[in-house]
Amino acid sequence: MHIHILGICGTFMGSLAVLARELGHTVTGSDQGVYPPMSTQLEAQGISLMEGYNPEHLEPQPDLVLIGNAMSRGNPEVEAVLNRNIDYMSGPEWLAREVLRHRWVMAVAGTHGKTTTTSMLLWILDQAGFEPGYLVGGVPRDFPVSARLGNSDFFVIEADEYDSAFFDKRSKFIHYRPHTLILNNLEFDHADIFENVEAIERQFHHLVRTVPSQGLIIRPAVDGHLDNALAMGCWSPLQDTAIGSETPRMSDWRAELLSEDGSRFLVIHHEQPVATLKWGQTGLHNVRNALSAIAAARHVGVTPDHAVAALCRFSGVKRRMELLADIDGVRVYDDFAHHPTAIATTLEGLRNQVGEEPILALIEPRSNTMKQGVHQQTLLPSAETADRVLWANLNNMDWLPELIAGWQALHAGSNLHRVEATVEDLLARTLEDLPSPCHIVIMSNGGFGGIHGKLIAELERIRG
Repeated sequence: MHIHILGICGTFMGSLAVLARELGHTVTGSDQGVYPPMSTQLEAQGISLMEGYNPEHLEPQPDLVLIGNAMSRGNPEVEAVLNRNIDYMSGPEWLAREVLRHRWVMAVAGTHGKTTTTSMLLWILDQAGFEPGYLVGGVPRDFPVSARLGNSDFFVIEADEYDSAFFDKRSKFIHYRPHTLILNNLEFDHADIFENVEAIERQFHHLVRTVPSQGLIIRPAVDGHLDNALAMGCWSPLQDTAIGSETPRMSDWRAELLSEDGSRFLVIHHEQPVATLKWGQTGLHNVRNALSAIAAARHVGVTPDHAVAALCRFSGVKRRMELLADIDGVRVYDDFAHHPTAIATTLEGLRNQVGEEPILALIEPRSNTMKQGVHQQTLLPSAETADRVLWANLNNMDWLPELIAGWQALHAGSNLHRVEATVEDLLARTLEDLPSPCHIVIMSNGGFGGIHGKLIAELERIRG
């Protein structure tokens, strides 16, 4: 079968392309603004990519078109699919029908940490010899590709709450029917499709409705929005996770920090110490991610001590505090954070790791929610762990310069927050009086105008 994918370089649709190719299908796809790591992965798999959206890309006519949720009516290829009466469906529907049916699905949902937690759980099962199938919304460093069919009944999947397609406004995760479900957290996001946080709670409740009574739901002990979602009805056993004494009641899984940056902690199950995890990850968010992954793995028979031993060797995920370069003491990181909570937890984790060494954050508010200015009140405070923050106004958002100007008026003489309109201006500002050692964190859920490579090239020219 010839399957053509619209939006093929998105992390989800690109992973579907890998699975479809592994199933033996001929796979092609169209996208706009192609950038690594997904474009690189697809090219390595021998999947043909076509730039832009053109009806000619549908010649010869494919047997089926998978339409990504970034596509809308008016897109030339979408219109051609409809006018020519070509079979089409959403990516999540195809995945559920062709891959997930009759498998033990282990899903990771939540506003933050889905990719990392999914990768942790996948790594634990892989090291235990399970050979699970998987789909991750990124590229795990420990695996060559973002998806595979696997050789067992188990399938680990990142479960996104974003909608499925222009013709199916249900969240993607409604299609997956997990037996083991991790709920990482729940906050307001995706303002382009959700009116308020209550609408997201309702979608999470719909997901909870699909978990069997013999399944398992794992959640943090403290999260009011998850409380609301679960209060609408829950028919499955629950286990919770916590760090230290953040909740007065006993949690099923708890971490006691042995280092402030989260790089060492004791895993406790039902108040019994299990093992000490010492790894290369930092931040309390990753401690929580690890607890959830350990709990989920135990549900399918991996003992906690084996899970901890696997995580000690966990390499992480590309674009999640990925160290790109260390040039004369200037360390450059790439991170996918695009929500105030993610920005804050990532920078706090780095601060705990590097102490007083200077941190410079380059942040592109790129998601639809960010561009609408929904998080204005929490945006600047989320980055104040850094010593300097440069905000990229590449989309000409009127509210961002006004927000920075208002902050500067209240903090006369401070250069903590600055805004620039072009990548070139950001580079010039970044390189001004750059100390050594220092840490530069580039935060965006997109390509950020290629700033990563441009900055590294300039640093190598100046300091290399």
